[in-house]
Amino acid sequence: MSDEEFDLLDELYFVQPYAVLQEALGWEDSRLLDTLSLLLDKGWIKCFSAPDQECFDDIDLHAVGKALMYLATKKGLMAHNTL
Repeated sequence: MSDEEFDLLDELYFVQPYAVLQEALGWEDSRLLDTLSLLLDKGWIKCFSAPDQECFDDIDLHAVGKALMYLATKKGLMAHNTL
């Protein structure tokens, strides 16, 4: 796990909108969206269109990622906590 992945997962113990993640981490859009994409590919995060509406379709985070919310999965939390 990279330092970026670790830092981002650290923010995802609760559902967080994109804007909150960007403010908390201070990352540019490309860096944040790239890292979110990596975590999604690993199954370490879930995406939501609303706090109680999980996205189940394939998602192009670079196209719609700024409008979504994110949460670490159990698998992601286990990976985060084993370091």
